[in-house]
Amino acid sequence: MKAEWINPFLEATVSVLKTMASVDPVPGKPYIKQGTSATGDVSGVVGITGDTEGSICITFSRSSILFIISQMLGEQQVEINDEVKDAVGELTNMISGDSRRRLEEAGYHFQGAIPTVISGHGHEIKHITKGPILSIPFNTQAGPFTVEVCFK
Repeated sequence: MKAEWINPFLEATVSVLKTMASVDPVPGKPYIKQGTSATGDVSGVVGITGDTEGSICITFSRSSILFIISQMLGEQQVEINDEVKDAVGELTNMISGDSRRRLEEAGYHFQGAIPTVISGHGHEIKHITKGPILSIPFNTQAGPFTVEVCFK
């Protein structure tokens, strides 16, 4: 995976959450993920094709996603229900789209699929390629979430 492909995902994540939810996520140190278990309770996954193939996954802890969606919708969310899952799909789509736009500005070309949302404690994430999975942890005032990027 090319190093210059990572910053667009980091920048898009911060930009979308600031714009849509007035949340200022703080990125941590990226690492290579081992295994398929999600670090969060609900995840959005998008397949990406174009100059290479891969996927992006955003996996949220229960506390972080309930806070983020409460901020977005202007009403308190207390459970991961269908409305929250729909919002996770939309956030994943927006972050994927903004990342791809930033990559396009750097001369790369990618298209994204429709997001899939998976929930439940300990759920598994299966990226569409067998490449290394770069995980970028973020923290919010309400808890953590992780962005995973995997390209061949």
